[in-house]
Amino acid sequence: MLRCHCSVPDHRPHFFSLPASAPSQGFEEKKIMMRYKEEKEAKKEAFRKYLESSGAVDALTKVLVALYEQNDKPSSALEFIQQKIGGPSASDYERLQAEFSDLQVRYNDLLAAHQETCKESETWLQLEEIKNSDPMVVAYSKEPTDGESPKSKNED
Repeated sequence: MLRCHCSVPDHRPHFFSLPASAPSQGFEEKKIMMRYKEEKEAKKEAFRKYLESSGAVDALTKVLVALYEQNDKPSSALEFIQQKIGGPSASDYERLQAEFSDLQVRYNDLLAAHQETCKESETWLQLEEIKNSDPMVVAYSKEPTDGESPKSKNED
């Protein structure tokens, strides 16, 4: 509030305030603020158009109207909306999460077993390739039976 300093004789002093549109900021700051507000409004409008064009506004409106028209209001408005839109209820969601966790553990176990089998199979194939490619390896790789020494029979 500002005090009036009138030069009128016998004038009572009075107080007045500046109007809301009084310049309290510089011209550039006002331009920046206006541009920011315009950008914000443009984003809001684009989002609103997106929701309308995708049918989300109509779907939500229908669900909310259905909730409004219910004589006996459900205990959980959120669950009512989820059921009408087609999403799982909270208990269904928790059950599906638990099932997903179990399946993820089972998948990881099966994947580890598969990788182990692949490693064993790869090792077996490598040994078979070595045996088939070099006859000397075959002679040395045979296990001795019934007390035979690993020497070949021709050395006796």
